[in-house]
Amino acid sequence: MSTKNSQLDPDKFRDSLGTVKEDGKRNWIYPKKVSGKFYKWRTYLSWVLLAILFIGPFIKVGGRPYMLFNIFERKFIIFGAAFWPQDTHLLIFLLLIFFVFIILFTAVFGRVFCGWACPQTLFMEMVFRKIEYWIEGDANQQRKLDAMPWNGEKVRKKGLKMFIFVLISLLISHTVMAYLIGVDQVVEIVSQPPTEHMAGFIGLMAFTGIFLFIFSWFREQACIVVCPYGRLQGVLLDANSINVTYDHVRGEPRTPIRKNKVEESPKGDCIDCGLCVQVCPTGIDIRNGVQMECVNCTACIDACDEVMEKVDRPLGLIRYASDTSIIQKTQKLLTGRVKLYSFLLLVLVGAFVALLATREDLGATVTRFRGMTYQPRENGEISNLYEVTFINKTFEPQAIALEPEDKKYRLEVVGDQNWTLEGQSKFEGRFFVVIDGESIKTNQENVVLLLSQNGKVIDKLKTSFVGPVASKE
Repeated sequence: MSTKNSQLDPDKFRDSLGTVKEDGKRNWIYPKKVSGKFYKWRTYLSWVLLAILFIGPFIKVGGRPYMLFNIFERKFIIFGAAFWPQDTHLLIFLLLIFFVFIILFTAVFGRVFCGWACPQTLFMEMVFRKIEYWIEGDANQQRKLDAMPWNGEKVRKKGLKMFIFVLISLLISHTVMAYLIGVDQVVEIVSQPPTEHMAGFIGLMAFTGIFLFIFSWFREQACIVVCPYGRLQGVLLDANSINVTYDHVRGEPRTPIRKNKVEESPKGDCIDCGLCVQVCPTGIDIRNGVQMECVNCTACIDACDEVMEKVDRPLGLIRYASDTSIIQKTQKLLTGRVKLYSFLLLVLVGAFVALLATREDLGATVTRFRGMTYQPRENGEISNLYEVTFINKTFEPQAIALEPEDKKYRLEVVGDQNWTLEGQSKFEGRFFVVIDGESIKTNQENVVLLLSQNGKVIDKLKTSFVGPVASKE
C-alpha cells in the first residue's frame, strides 16, 4: 500500500489487505530498515526471550525437565509441576487463566504481546529479517535483487540466505521437539542413524520445513491470515485500550514540506512522508486507525519520531495511546470491563490454586477385565479378574498396595507381587479378587479396595464383583 494510493482513496484499506494486489496475487512486503528507541528495547528484550526459549529444554530440577509438553504420552511438566491425563481439569483451568489474562491484557494494552513477545515476531523481525538486511540490503536493494534476472550475485545472495535460514529452522525445530519429548530423547535421535528413530527424524524434518516455509515465504501472512488474535481485536478492544496510535487531532490535515513554497494554514504535524508505511512489516498505514493487521511492533513510532525530530516538531505523533486519550487528553484504565476481567481472573487463579493444593499425588483406576465374568475354582471359591492402572504424579518412588476393605474377600496379584512405582511413571497390573462361593448373596456385589501409599491408606476404590446367581431356598 503506497502513500499515494491511500491519498487517492483514503477508505481503500477497509476493503483490501496491504499484502494482496488488486488482481489477488501476493503483494510482497519490503519493510524499510528501522532504528530508534523502541526498536533498540525490542532488540534487547528479544535477546532475553530467545535465550530463555533455547535454554528452556536444558533446565532441569532434580534431574527432571522444568518445562515439558509431551502431547504424545499426554504428560506435561509446567514450572516443575507434573500433569497427567487425570489432571485434565487442572490443565483446563490453566488454559482458562491464560485466555482470560490475554483478554484482560488486550483490553488494557492492546496487541503489545504480538509486537514484543510473540515468537513469530521475535524470529521474523529480530532474526530472519536482520539476516536478510545483512545479506540483501535494505528494502530498495531487496526489490532490485528480486527484480533482476538470475545471475551470480543473485544466486550467491539467495543461496547464502536460504542456507542460513535452513540452519536456523533446524535449530528451532530441535528446540520445539525438545519441549515435546525432552532434550535427552532429541539427543538420542540426533546421535543415531535416522532408521533407528524414523518417527522422530520425520518429525524434526517436518518441523524444519514448516518453520522454513513460515519465515522465508509465508511471513506476515501468519499474523494476518492464520492467527485469530488479530481478528479478535474487534471485540477485545475499546476506546480506552492502549495501542500504537496515530494522533489524528494533532496530525491532520497533513501538509507535505515543499521547498520555496509558503505552507498553508491550518496545517497538522504530519508531513505525509510515508515512512510509517514503508517500515511497517504488514504493509498498513497506521494513520488509518487501529487495524487487524497491526501487530504493535512500534516501527512506525520510531520512524515518525525520527522525522519529527528532523523537522523540529514534538515527538509522539504516533505513540502508545488510546482513542480516548487522543480526543479527550485523559486516559482511563480501570473501566468496567477491566474490573470484570480482573475479578474473573482472580477467581480462576484462586480455584486453580485450591485444586492444585488438594490434588492427590497418586492416581489409581480399577476395572474388571473386559469380556470375562467370574471364574469358579475347584475348592468352591469364586474369583474375578481386574485391571489396575497406577500413576505416580510425584518425582519419588512410591510403594503401592491394594487390599479389600471387607475381609471376606482376598486379593491375589498376578505376576510381580511388589508394586513400586518410580517417580513420574505409570504402571498397569492385574489381580484377582477371590471369595468363598458360599459367601455370595447376589450375582453382583460392590467391592471396596483400600489404596495404600507407603503403608498409609490414601483412598478407597469402588468396583463390582460378579458371581453365580444365588440359589433360592
